[in-house]
Amino acid sequence: MVLSTGYRSRDPKHHRSIKLSLGIWLGTLVLPFSLHAQADSFPAANGALQVTPFVGAGVQIEYADMVLHVDPWSRGDYSGALPADVILITDTPADHLDPDLIHRLLKSNGTVIVPSSPEDARDEGGARRLRQVGTAHVMANEERLEIDLEGTPVIIESVAMYDLIPGEPFHAKGEGNGYIVTLGGLRIYLAGVTECTTEMQAVENIDIAFVPMNLPHGRMPPSRAAECVKIIEPKVVYPYHYREQPIEVFIEALRDHPTEVRLRDWYPGA
Repeated sequence: MVLSTGYRSRDPKHHRSIKLSLGIWLGTLVLPFSLHAQADSFPAANGALQVTPFVGAGVQIEYADMVLHVDPWSRGDYSGALPADVILITDTPADHLDPDLIHRLLKSNGTVIVPSSPEDARDEGGARRLRQVGTAHVMANEERLEIDLEGTPVIIESVAMYDLIPGEPFHAKGEGNGYIVTLGGLRIYLAGVTECTTEMQAVENIDIAFVPMNLPHGRMPPSRAAECVKIIEPKVVYPYHYREQPIEVFIEALRDHPTEVRLRDWYPGA
């Protein structure tokens, strides 16, 4: 396992020292600086792809003048966020579906992709928020969509996200989507709020994965999240949508695994 805050020196010796020091700090979870709203750069087919975590499950992806947001939530500081060509929504609770922020971020010709229509929403709150969003493209589980944005092809695949262990709140199969986004030759998996389901375990060839942990009833504790990472084998993983979880358990479970773990503060100020 490689443990990183997203910074990589071109000098391998320097990079090794950074990893060692960070491992010591994280052993007691004393972080030397803030880890939220920090953009990471990944080499892609025609230039760099930028990934910026925000809050909760909110992520911004930028590539070749195209900007995609996932689950933007006004609980975070979006003052520096870029206008969106595409906004992906994984679920309909307010911390994933924020109509006011969607309208602020979306370009006039942008596309919103949601997992449900208002008529099929699991509760009235979700239905109301979906109606407030207005025009949106509904993707059911296990669908594939190709979008051409001024010559930049974007492939979006929806992956079922749901709970297995009963209890409230409960995410039933078919109510929400994880997404695999393919841009610049990179495959980015945003799992959403899910357990390690059969569909999640079948995901392949992932470069960057966002895997959740903040689920009640013991559904996706850090140890189980790490097991799921070992199954899908992404090159880089961001544990996300968690707080008050023993992140050191996740780190230790992946210590000898080739996946690089990147940590961010998903609930700054909480």
